[in-house]
Amino acid sequence: MERRLLPIKLDSYKPLREVVSEALREAIISGALKPGERLMEIQLAEELGVSRTPVREAIRKLELEGFVIMVPRRGAYVADVSIKDINEIYEIRMALDVLAAGLAAERITEEEMEALERALVEISTHIEQRNIEKLIEADTLFHDILYRASRNDRLVGIISNLREQFTRFRSISMQYPGRMKRTLEEHSRMVEAIAQRNADLAQQLAREHMENSEQTLLLDLDERRTKTEEGNR
Repeated sequence: MERRLLPIKLDSYKPLREVVSEALREAIISGALKPGERLMEIQLAEELGVSRTPVREAIRKLELEGFVIMVPRRGAYVADVSIKDINEIYEIRMALDVLAAGLAAERITEEEMEALERALVEISTHIEQRNIEKLIEADTLFHDILYRASRNDRLVGIISNLREQFTRFRSISMQYPGRMKRTLEEHSRMVEAIAQRNADLAQQLAREHMENSEQTLLLDLDERRTKTEEGNR
């Protein structure tokens, strides 16, 4: 049996089911567990070095988050990414990010501006090192700073509830050729607009950033499906 998952470290302070959830979620985001792949509890438990119970609980949690689908009488499968999923998530994300960018341009503090600048440096460093995991962390941090700078707690709460679905799409789009560099450029322009307190421009750039991210994801999805169809001929 090919091992794709590392054994769970049992020294974590978190409940085992949560640690297993994180391991499986990361495997799905990274592509180690592929869309449409059946999740076998026994196999996953053996790879992770745990019993079937936390694996079963983790799969249920990931189903609620949209990473897994349950098929009656067949079992659990890694959820595929559909065009409908992408459109719905990005409609929400675009509305929230545009709002956050405009509010941040009006309300951001000097400390938060400095934090945005540092996040840009981190993103640039991880792009040069081709470290996709750290890049996603830095990109997530960048947007988190932007959301907090909006000074709208309900906005931050709504975005937090959708974080995992955003993360999955971000991971896919970031790995598309050229997208990392364009993301850095788009972020840099947004930071400049926010520093100038130009809310209208910040909103425009946030909208363009989300549109470009969505189009990249759709391109990636189309190319993957084309390759799959060609391989099945």
